[in-house]
Amino acid sequence: MAESENIVAETAEKIFYDLADAQTINHDKKGAWKAPLWQALTDAGLPLSWVSEDCGGSGASMAEGFSVLSAAGRFAIAVPLAETMLAGWLLSQAKIPSPEGAMTVAPASPKDRIALNSDGTLSGRARGVPFAKEAKHIAVLASGAGGLSIALVDAAGCRIEPGLNLAGDDSDTVTFTSVAPTAIKPAPKGFDQTSLMLMGAVARSLQIAGSLESMLEVSVRYSNERIAFEKKISKFQAVQHNLARLAGESAAALAAATSAADAIANSKSFDDEVFLEAVSAKVRCSEAAEKGAAIAHQVHGAIGFTIEHILHRYTLRALAWRDDFGSESYWAVELGKMVAARGADELWPLVASR
Repeated sequence: MAESENIVAETAEKIFYDLADAQTINHDKKGAWKAPLWQALTDAGLPLSWVSEDCGGSGASMAEGFSVLSAAGRFAIAVPLAETMLAGWLLSQAKIPSPEGAMTVAPASPKDRIALNSDGTLSGRARGVPFAKEAKHIAVLASGAGGLSIALVDAAGCRIEPGLNLAGDDSDTVTFTSVAPTAIKPAPKGFDQTSLMLMGAVARSLQIAGSLESMLEVSVRYSNERIAFEKKISKFQAVQHNLARLAGESAAALAAATSAADAIANSKSFDDEVFLEAVSAKVRCSEAAEKGAAIAHQVHGAIGFTIEHILHRYTLRALAWRDDFGSESYWAVELGKMVAARGADELWPLVASR
């Protein structure tokens, strides 16, 4: 990691450590912790990390932004940081300045489409849009007769049906009914909805990998504190075996997610190599989330299922993030299609090139 990445990641971690302590958040039933955290993140320029300075952002590199998402995953924060970062990145593709405040992106599913009407308004329905209810603006990728366009929309002009994901965070349905965008420009050549979905998939992969790191840390600490039959449960072979499995899942997720992030950071387009990295990361991290969450709760026993314990903050979000920007089953099918289209002789060179 470059020195600048270290600085950005350390800044994010310090803010999370000071203002997003899991135990404090668990006891705060009114959500008073959110405003100070968001203000600190905004003051540090982190929500608009991927937006250039001339478009109102902090001009951080792709790698620096990805390091922020990894840190966010380790703290399993429930504020629209990743969503605002993605929205700013999408708007910057068309050189549309990013406004202040929380944002999100639409569509957030590869199967949803937003149409650009002939009069310049937007119509369509996007499901599972994270934090749409809290967002002031929505960055939209829309398709029209002339191709794809990127638009900035005032969230107040859309119909938002509240919804919740597995972790209890906002996952809303946004309906665009002839909504006039605040700004709209053509998407750059070669940019498509798959590009947006892959970027979102890698963001979620990094967050899942981060949450798995925290699951492992919390589980190891608990196993060294919990006494059963007059000795720490960490001394039991079965528990040691489970912790080793959890460590393996965490390491695999981290390797896949960081490799995909590195591929995007060092590529000029979302080509087949980036597709392979991003899709593989989302599939592997989703699998790790399922296995890792089960192991972590098994190590904790009954106490890990209580609402008072912090473990669920990490496990439920990791499980919920699997569905955003394409589920693992969706991407597994798409990966199969890509490999089949290239032919058997191209499979090994593609895999070996990474």
